[in-house]
Order: sequence, then structure tokens, then C-alpha cells
Amino acid sequence: MALGLALAADAFAAALCQGAAVKARPHRTALIVGGAFGFAQAIAPLIGFAAGAAFAGAMAAFDHWVAFAILSALGLKLLHEGLTDGPEDAIPKAPAQGFVLACLAIATSIDAVAAGVALPTMGLSPLPTGLVIGAVTLAACYGGVLLGHRAGAALGGKAEVFGGLALIGLGVKTLIDHGVFG
Repeated sequence: MALGLALAADAFAAALCQGAAVKARPHRTALIVGGAFGFAQAIAPLIGFAAGAAFAGAMAAFDHWVAFAILSALGLKLLHEGLTDGPEDAIPKAPAQGFVLACLAIATSIDAVAAGVALPTMGLSPLPTGLVIGAVTLAACYGGVLLGHRAGAALGGKAEVFGGLALIGLGVKTLIDHGVFG
């Protein structure tokens, strides 16, 4: 459970940003976003476990850069839209869907792949652990979208700016967590 909470933190932050863009039917969006992030977080440790320790060294060399690039690109897009929209576009667009949502889910689950490699050293079985991580992430993101929806209404047009900055911050945090800056 603790591993699931730790791995769900980035997905929760991204779900807050998604919730800020919800205009109607927040529970439906929360289920879709939570399902996408939960699914990605559930299978990521299984992928890491299957890849094994031999691949871990190669993956560790670049996984944080991939997460940084995806999160920063999406964040810059949101930031640009939030800063260049006119008054008629002050309300955030719509939550991510399709390919963009999949990219967010994958970017926030890359650390779960690395955790999957380490499962045997923690004495954890991969399938039940992946299911718990996925369920915890789904619940956290469901709540994150609903919380972001309420906060987004209060933020108005600034939600895209804050959401973009949050995604870029998550990307930088990934680099910090991997010791890129020393």
C-alpha cells in the first residue's frame, strides 16, 4: 500500500490538473482519468519485473529524461495556451483524452517500471503488487480529478497556467529524484 501511494503521487498531481479542465460530468472524467492512470501504474511494475535486473541499468540511464520530456512538453503546451488565450478563452479547454491522456499516464508510471525491477528484492509478488498499485492510483486520481475540478472553478483561466507549471514541475522533480542536478 505504501509503495502504491508513493508511486501514485505524480499521477495524482497530473489528475488535479485534469480536473481543473473539467466543465461537466466530473465523475465520468474522474473515472476515465483514474482508469487510465491506474491501468498504466498497474502494468508498469509487471513490465519492470519482466524486464529484469539486466535491463534495469540501461533503463535507469534514460527513463527520467523520457518522463521529463513528456511532462514538460505537455506542461509547456498548457502554459502557452493559458498565457495566450483571450478573455473568451479564459476557461481551461478540456481534460486530456486519447493519445495525450495515454502519454500522461505512461510518463507518470515510468518510476513504477523501475519499482517492478526491484520487486523481488522487496519480497513482493509482481501481480498482486501491480493490482494494488493500480487500485491505489485509480482511487487517488479519481479524487484528484474531483478536487482539481473544484479548484479549477475557483482558479478560472489561471488553471491552465497552474496546470502547465505543475506538469513542468513534475518533470523537473523526476530529474531531481534521479540526481541529475547533483
